[in-house]
Amino acid sequence: MSQSHPVDPMRAVPARPGASAPLAERMRPRELGELIGQTHLVGPGKPLNIAFTSGQLHSMILWGPPGVGKTTLARLMADAFDADFIALSAVFAGVREIREAVARAEATRAASGRQTILFVDEVHRFNKAQQDAFLPYVERGLLTFVGATTENPSFELNSALLSRATVYVLSPLSAEELGELFDRAARQELGAVQVSEPARARLIDLADGDARRLLNSIEQISTATQAAGVSGVDESFVEHTLARSLRRFDKGGDVFYDQISALHKSVRGSSPDAALYWLCRMFDGGADPRYLARRIVRMAWEDVGLADPRAARLALDAAETYERLGSPEGELALAEAVIYLAVAAKSNAGYVAYNAARSFVAGDLSRPVPERFRNAPTRLMKQLGYGKGYRYAHDEAEAYAPGETYFPDGMPRVEWYRPVARGLEARIAEKLAQLHELDRRAQADDD
Repeated sequence: MSQSHPVDPMRAVPARPGASAPLAERMRPRELGELIGQTHLVGPGKPLNIAFTSGQLHSMILWGPPGVGKTTLARLMADAFDADFIALSAVFAGVREIREAVARAEATRAASGRQTILFVDEVHRFNKAQQDAFLPYVERGLLTFVGATTENPSFELNSALLSRATVYVLSPLSAEELGELFDRAARQELGAVQVSEPARARLIDLADGDARRLLNSIEQISTATQAAGVSGVDESFVEHTLARSLRRFDKGGDVFYDQISALHKSVRGSSPDAALYWLCRMFDGGADPRYLARRIVRMAWEDVGLADPRAARLALDAAETYERLGSPEGELALAEAVIYLAVAAKSNAGYVAYNAARSFVAGDLSRPVPERFRNAPTRLMKQLGYGKGYRYAHDEAEAYAPGETYFPDGMPRVEWYRPVARGLEARIAEKLAQLHELDRRAQADDD
């Protein structure tokens, strides 16, 4: 439900936290005009700017990576609308905390008529029952729900909650936006300390689109310069001061699956350089090389298949090499396997045939094995006709029994496996065509 209370999104709000607070908290924007980034949402005429200026407060899901302003936007909204702000973390909160928030919202409305914004960080960590607990109060207009998540809401949030909240996608900050934030923070935190351009660029690079990470790094640099008594910061100082920062990467969420998808598609698309790029991005981000090894083996069977059967063996050898050598030496084997798969002849004919056969069997009746294909180890089985009429292929010309069908009796003819004209499968296709011609001749003789 929406409440219409036009507000000035640029109006002053409470003062910044004290000097003892972390820099990221001290630098948190106090009004919409101070926010850096997300211009596609907060710029003039954009959805959240319109919501602020029109006073149309509504429930929403803010989806984006860490450090891009999700919490800040929720707080700005509460300040702009003079709403009570309740923040919960789904990591620690449960239904009890939700009930307490509801009780507080009811008390606030009864006492002052003020609205309540309930902000839930990492809302994807709530289970279905916890997510459902919000719904009655959102529908009544008691709570305006703002959820923040780094995971794809389509997969992590239930449909009932999604239907009552608008999803806004927040983007990582660009290098230019981080540069603006750096300059603003450096004036406040570093004072007279001079930061060289390469050092500034390195700090921005290490932030990797995350404003909070950049501010934390600046705070570390400030502490280090004071301890060392230096008045200048170069790239070497940055490298020695900051622990190695991993690139933005979640080992089980959307970014993880996006990157493994890009790696797989690069291999399928026969682009070895792109495949190496995504593989190294995942190594750099902390992905488990054993997981990558399993996916590389899968790529060999799914996308190279019988066009080059050596690919599967090479992928398995690379996985075994990693098990023996570990990191970083074993990663070279995985990288070379990726290169080989990318340049190998491609065929998904086996993959397509397997899926088609599985689909047919899942929807078909249980057809009996023809008696001629059944073994007859006992006298009774022989009396029942098991094995009678079976044609032993090795006794036939070219070790092939023309006209024989090995499917259950009465089953319609199928042709799931259709080899492509690439790599070894081109020769397989020739062989199958020859056998089909023998079958055609046998059928013609019978007719």
